[in-house]
Amino acid sequence: MDEDQKNHLKAYGIAYWGIKQQADVSWLLNYRGGSFLIKYNKAVEDECKARGVSYQVLADGKVTGILNEISDPQVNMEMVKLEKAPKIAVYSPKSKLPWDDAVTLVLTYAEIPYDIIYDDEILKDKLAAYDWLHLHHEDFTGQYGRFWSNFRNATWYRDDVKNQEETAKRNGFKKVSEMKLAVAKHIKEFCSGGGFLFAMCSGTDSFDVALSADGVDICESMFDGDPADPQAQAKLNFNKTFAFKDFHLDLNPNNYEFSDIDVTQTRSLNQSNDYFTLFDFSAKWDLVPTMLTQNHDKVIKGFMGQTTAFRKGLVKPSITVLGENKGAEEVRYLNGVIGKGQFTFYGGHDPEDYQHQVGDPPTDLNLHPNSPGYRLILNNVLFPAAKKKQQKT
Repeated sequence: MDEDQKNHLKAYGIAYWGIKQQADVSWLLNYRGGSFLIKYNKAVEDECKARGVSYQVLADGKVTGILNEISDPQVNMEMVKLEKAPKIAVYSPKSKLPWDDAVTLVLTYAEIPYDIIYDDEILKDKLAAYDWLHLHHEDFTGQYGRFWSNFRNATWYRDDVKNQEETAKRNGFKKVSEMKLAVAKHIKEFCSGGGFLFAMCSGTDSFDVALSADGVDICESMFDGDPADPQAQAKLNFNKTFAFKDFHLDLNPNNYEFSDIDVTQTRSLNQSNDYFTLFDFSAKWDLVPTMLTQNHDKVIKGFMGQTTAFRKGLVKPSITVLGENKGAEEVRYLNGVIGKGQFTFYGGHDPEDYQHQVGDPPTDLNLHPNSPGYRLILNNVLFPAAKKKQQKT
């Protein structure tokens, strides 16, 4: 999984497929870019050939030498067994909206299966059937993505509002905002009970904003028929959030922001100097952050979104920062623990489309098979498959 790999993204699909086939699959953390070791099987080799994935067939003696190198306590490497292929759900509306989702794009490209679920399924406790849930360009505050100012007359926007209102009514809610809060709470329970949550773009900050505003009306009348609570800011409860604290709401319905968590409108970076750096972690002691940062590049090209990056001062101290632009004080990639589960937030919309606009065509990943930014998504897909390592006492 270093620079010699012709298709990094499809290689994750091979690893997932191998786990599903009950093959002996291990992840060699920090060895040649985070390589996968699979016990030889002709079916696996044939699958690599069919999918265009680079591989090497190694003699037993060579494998023993690699494992000895990795086990050396002086070397920052580790081997992790991948035992159970996580069952994946993507939170996405059934209606067609004028943007794509980087996670569904890369799961499809890597040939990793997933199910699409939305509010109805989550409110009926269907999440219990899954191990891993993804949230992307979503608004959990009930403000329809703050698209009202620019797109309120667009057919897709009107259809989305109608569908959301019908779903809320069908599930016994008077307002979409009340339904979205209930969905966020179900997702929080899923994660607390041991589930894995991955979110990108506005699926990150709008989720925390909604949780913090439990019982507080933060929606103006064009979204829910009555004005927002003028004391909303003072009533926020940051103890209920996953990753962020002390943020301030943006209550102007014409602004394309929910709060000051996101830095999109205040940052000074542009495409030529927009990068973030992945942290190095101890592979033998910090397994999860090490798995989540496996890559052939440590400096990743930035990319924008409704939520581009997180203001560093608003990230809770308990959070593990995985990638940041230190000079700009932006956190781009973070991980945290809640109850028995874990979550990862990744800022931006599409790692290979710097400023993805509403209505733009989806990214063709055949043109980006070695994308370091997309690799970070797939790290999250595989790490729930890792066998839990017993802690030394």
